[in-house]
Amino acid sequence: MANHGVIVLDIGKTNAKLSLWGADGQALARRSRRNAVVEARRYRALDVDGIEAWLRATLREFAGLAEVCAIIPVGHGAAAALVSGGAPFTPPMDYEDEGPEAERAAYAGLRDDFRATGSPALPQGLNLGLQLHRLEAMTGPWPDDLTILPWPQYWAWRLSGVAASEVTSLGCHSDLWRPFDNRPSQLAIDRGWADRLGPVRHAGEALGPLTAEWVALTGLPAGCQIHCGLHDSNAALLAARGHSEIGRHDATVLSTGTWFVAMRSPSLDDPAGGLPVLDEARDCLVNVDVAGQPIPSARFMGGREAELIAGLDTWHLTDDYDPEALIERLPALIAGGACVFPSFAPGVGPFPGHTGRWRHEPEDRSDKRAVLGLYLALMSDAALDLIGSRERLLVEGRFAEAQVFVRALATLRPDQAVHVSNAHDDVPYGALRLIDPTLPPKSPLQRVAPLPFSLDAYRQAWREQIAHGGA
Repeated sequence: MANHGVIVLDIGKTNAKLSLWGADGQALARRSRRNAVVEARRYRALDVDGIEAWLRATLREFAGLAEVCAIIPVGHGAAAALVSGGAPFTPPMDYEDEGPEAERAAYAGLRDDFRATGSPALPQGLNLGLQLHRLEAMTGPWPDDLTILPWPQYWAWRLSGVAASEVTSLGCHSDLWRPFDNRPSQLAIDRGWADRLGPVRHAGEALGPLTAEWVALTGLPAGCQIHCGLHDSNAALLAARGHSEIGRHDATVLSTGTWFVAMRSPSLDDPAGGLPVLDEARDCLVNVDVAGQPIPSARFMGGREAELIAGLDTWHLTDDYDPEALIERLPALIAGGACVFPSFAPGVGPFPGHTGRWRHEPEDRSDKRAVLGLYLALMSDAALDLIGSRERLLVEGRFAEAQVFVRALATLRPDQAVHVSNAHDDVPYGALRLIDPTLPPKSPLQRVAPLPFSLDAYRQAWREQIAHGGA
C-alpha cells in the first residue's frame, strides 16, 4: 500500500460507508449515507441504484484526494444479487421483507440440518437460501448464465466485472454452506444454486482492475485493483486479531451496529478447545472466518432494539451523551425497578419467543438511555454465555462508545478482560489487513472498568422474569 490510498466500501443494512486510507493506515476521508428501501415487483428491495449513484459521486471526490490503488468491499451477510448478461437481473431482496408463510413452510423442508450448516432457521429473509427460493419462484425460470453473488462480491463484480464468491459471506447463516466440510450445502446443490455461485476466492484476492466504465465515471486510476471482499462482522474479527491482546488467544469479538454479533475466535493453538454445543433456537450460528474456519457465534438486533426502546438514532448514539451523569442515575433507577425485557426485534436473539416491554419506564429521556445500556449489556451477556465466551472480549462498532453499556457488560463478566477499540475503524482496519497483514492497529485497545456496584441481583431478577414469561 506504500504511497497509495486504499478505499474500503462498507455496505451495511442501515448505512453505506466509504473511507479512504493512506499507506500508514491513517484515515484520509470518510463519507456515509442512510440506505433507502424500495419496492421491486412483488417484494421489498435494497436500494442498489441509490447506493451506486452515491458511490460514483464519492469515488470521484476521493479520486482527487489520493492515488487510489485498491478498493475492498465489505457487506452485511443477508443479501445477494442475481446478475445475467453483464447486468443485474432483479434487485436484491431486503431481508426484512415478509414473505408468505406458505413459501416459508415449503422451504423449511428443503434446508440442511443445523448441525451441517450452522445456519439456524431465522425469520423474514435472514436465511439467504429463503430469499433465493422466493426470488426463483417470482422471477424464474432463470437464464443459463444467471450468477448468484453475495452482497460484498456484487460490489466487487460491479467495479471489476469479475464474478466471485467468498466463504465469510457464504457461511453467514445463509443455508448455502457447510462450514465443517468447506463446501456448498446439499440444498444449494439440489436447487442448482451451487453451480450458479461465482468461483470461491479468498477475501483478500485481487479480482482485477477497475473497469473502463468506472474509470471514466470516477477518475480513479485504470490500475486500481478490486479485491474480493468479505462479511462485515468477519472484518471486525480480522481487525481484532491484529491486537496482541486478542491475537492467537481464545477471545470473542462483539460487533455492534444494527446487529450485535458475538463471534468467538478459539485459540489458534487449540482451535477445538472448549467449544460449546450451539442452541439453534436461541439465534446461535456458525460463522466462517477468512481462512475458512468455523466460528461459534450468537447475535441479537441490538441497534434496532435501541431505536425502538429509547427512540435513538443510533448513528448519533453519543450525541448529548453524558456517561458519568447516566451512571450516577443507575442505582436509583435499579432500585426503582426500571427494566427492559426482550425482545423488541421479534424472532431473533437469545430470547426469540418473548415480546419486548418496559417495566417502570422512566419519563426522562436520559434515564431511558441509561436503562437501555443495562438492557443491551444483559442481552450481550446472555449471548456470550451461549457461545462459551471466555478470557478476552473486545467490543467494537458504534456501541463501543456507549459507556453505560460497556461498563455494565464488564461488571456482568468479571472473569473476562473486556476491551474496546476505536469505534469507527474496526471494520475498515480488518479489511485493510487483507492487503497488509502487518498493518498495526491505529490505536491500542482500552480496558473497560466495571461499574462501582454489582449487577448480579439485577441480572438474576431479569433472567427469572424471562424464565417465567416476562410477567
